[in-house]
Amino acid sequence: MLEKQRTIAQPVAIAGVGLHTGNNSNMTFHPAPPNTGIFFRRADLPGQPLIKADIDNVIDISRGTTIGRGEVVVHTVEHVLAALMGMMVDNLIIELDSNEPPVFDGSAMPFVTMLKQAGIVEQDSPRDYLVIEKTIAYSDDKRGVDIVVFPSDEFRITFLIDYKNPALGTQYTAMYSLQDEFETEFAPARTFCFLSEVEALYQQGLIKGGNLDNAIVIVDRKIEPNEIGRLKEMFGVAGDIRLDNNGILNGEQHFRFKNEPVRHKALDLLGDLALLGVRLKAHIQAARSGHAANVELVKRIRKEYEKIQITSKYQAKLTGDYVFDAQAIQKILPHRYPFVLVDRIIDLVPRERVVGLKNVTLNEPFFQGHFPGHPIMPGVLIIEAMAQVGGILLLNTQSNPEDKLVYFTGLDKVKFRKPVRPGDQVIFELELVKLRQSLCKMAGKAYVANELVCEAELSAAVVNRN
Repeated sequence: MLEKQRTIAQPVAIAGVGLHTGNNSNMTFHPAPPNTGIFFRRADLPGQPLIKADIDNVIDISRGTTIGRGEVVVHTVEHVLAALMGMMVDNLIIELDSNEPPVFDGSAMPFVTMLKQAGIVEQDSPRDYLVIEKTIAYSDDKRGVDIVVFPSDEFRITFLIDYKNPALGTQYTAMYSLQDEFETEFAPARTFCFLSEVEALYQQGLIKGGNLDNAIVIVDRKIEPNEIGRLKEMFGVAGDIRLDNNGILNGEQHFRFKNEPVRHKALDLLGDLALLGVRLKAHIQAARSGHAANVELVKRIRKEYEKIQITSKYQAKLTGDYVFDAQAIQKILPHRYPFVLVDRIIDLVPRERVVGLKNVTLNEPFFQGHFPGHPIMPGVLIIEAMAQVGGILLLNTQSNPEDKLVYFTGLDKVKFRKPVRPGDQVIFELELVKLRQSLCKMAGKAYVANELVCEAELSAAVVNRN
């Protein structure tokens, strides 16, 4: 049975203080029509501009996830987005009169309460899912981060952290069902940080709204008696500052869960995944991940999503391990016989990389004259074939690509290493070096039997066909 999209029944408002900016913030959730997605509205700016919660709008991940476009900036979006993901709300306008949602207690639970107060309702439109069919991985050896996305019929997260601090140590959690587990097992998990990190963030002008009521502060160094006054001022504490037996600063309330920190890490990941703009059917296994890695992972998933969208648009049915066959290529490229010089696209990472192939047969018309009795493919046509493969790479960089043409504007560093003969299969690999509006630069290489036969840098301009 198709699942339906969801929004809220009526507006609901709340007020609080932003974690990093310390700004007072009035926040109102507004219902939104089907297929709207999640938007933030800055009611305090002229014209009350909207900004979509989208990975392309991420501008900073220094200690939270910040989205921005021009003067429209919203800090620390991950907790409220996690609540929307966890409560399966697809369409919503989040209105703010400041540049950061309130932090409340550092968890997603206050936002969940807001959504339930407003009433969550189904809409008359099916919910889309991105079904992951191939494993996607991201690693950062320097930070010891590994994230792997596996195919799965259900959305799941498993998360591991391992800190040397005894208050945390190694922790593990698993989220197998948003519907059954999110509200009770993950939404209440509060944000946490180490004392040394807090001091660094404070010196950077961040966490102006942070205090011991909205963050768990784990002590990772010795506190000298003469520091007490400075720490009290930093955390806005009127009473005593002390280290409790659990390693938490003023931690008399203890953890809400034995593994609350790793549950909050899973919560952060869920919020960052909301920036994908489509729900996943996949199992995500994350180790030591933070916002920087989460955002990079979402970018990789977005490229896979774009690839699926492009493929479904042009390719009728896949019968092998490729992206586009010859028929699909003719829907995309304007070239026709005898000038179609690419037979198949075998890999595509939108706006990043493309691999295509050309099967060179003795029936190619150019062999009649190049050269009689000694047929070799003209170098200029190898470059042309390379450019046609590169043209596929520009899909999704332009609206209505079927109405566009790609003109060469320059060639550089062209080298012909070996001749291409009848019977050869030429593999073209191109990477996008630069893209600025309608101008682009690509680096391409051509191989026959794994041997480099040609390489070049291609500059091109995308123009309207008519």
